[in-house]
Amino acid sequence: MSGPGGAPRGGVESSRLAAGLRELRARTGLSLAALAARTPYSKSSWERYLNGKKLPPRDAVEALCRLAGEPPGRLVALWELADAAWSGRGRSGAAQARDGGSAAAHGQDRVTAPDAAVVAAAGPPAGGEATPRTAQRLAGLAAGAGAGGVALAAALALWTAVGAGGLVTGAVPDASEMTGCRARACDGKDPESMRCDLPDLVRTPLERTAAGGERMQLLYGTVCGAAWGRVRDGRIGDRVEVVAPGVAPRSVRVLDRFDAEDALVTPMAAARGPEGVRLCLYPAGGGARECFSA
Repeated sequence: MSGPGGAPRGGVESSRLAAGLRELRARTGLSLAALAARTPYSKSSWERYLNGKKLPPRDAVEALCRLAGEPPGRLVALWELADAAWSGRGRSGAAQARDGGSAAAHGQDRVTAPDAAVVAAAGPPAGGEATPRTAQRLAGLAAGAGAGGVALAAALALWTAVGAGGLVTGAVPDASEMTGCRARACDGKDPESMRCDLPDLVRTPLERTAAGGERMQLLYGTVCGAAWGRVRDGRIGDRVEVVAPGVAPRSVRVLDRFDAEDALVTPMAAARGPEGVRLCLYPAGGGARECFSA
C-alpha cells in the first residue's frame, strides 16, 4: 500500500484489509459506480480503497459490510491495525496496557475512553438534542483512538441510539483532539487520514483554474498547521505540487482515469499559515508550469 507521495505504508495489515474489501465487493456484485451511488464515497475513491492505494475511512469499511450483509467486526479490526500502521497514531493493546501500568506505577494520570454505560446514562444537554458539531467531534475521537477506540465507538453508538446530547464525561473535547497530527508532525502526511480536512478545521485561501481546465485549490488546516493542494478535472500525467517555506515540496500525480475523475490531494506541507505557500501545476505532456500563491 502506498502512502502520500508514494511511500509504502500499512504493510500486511493494509494488504489484508484491501483484500477483504475486494472480497466483500465481489459478494455484493456491485460496480464501482453502484458502490458510489449507495455510499458517500466516489467510485474513484472506492477504486483506491479496494486496490490498497489509500486507507479507507472506517465508515467506508462499515458501509461495505452492510451492503454485503457481513458483520463488521473482522474488517473493522483489520482497519484498526491498518490505521495504526498508516498514521502512526494507534498502539497495540499490549502497549497501552504496558503504558497504563507504567503510568500507575509513577502516579501519572491517564486519559481513557469513557465507558459505554456512562454515556448511556448521561442526560441530554440543554435543549435535549445532539448538535452536529458535537457528534462530529465524538466521531473523530472514536476513529482516531486506535485500539482504545473500541470502547469509545461503542459509547458513541449508544449515545446516538438514545438521542442523548453527547456529554460523555466532562467538557466537549477541543478541536485539536480530533486530528491525528499538528504542525511538523503533519508534514508529508495525508490530510484525510489525519482528519485535517474536516469542514470546521480547514480554509481555502486560493482557488484557480489552470490553462488546461484543471481546477486548483490550496487548502490550509487551521488546527493541523499544514497546507495541501487539491486538483479537480486533472489530466492523466498532471502533477500538482505544494511548496511551503522551510519544508520539502509535496506533490501528487494524476495516474489514471480514476484520479482524473475525482478530486486528488497532495500530502501536507507544514506551514504557520497559507501566506507564502505556492501551489504549482506541472501539466501532462511537459507544458509550462503554472504556479499560484495565496
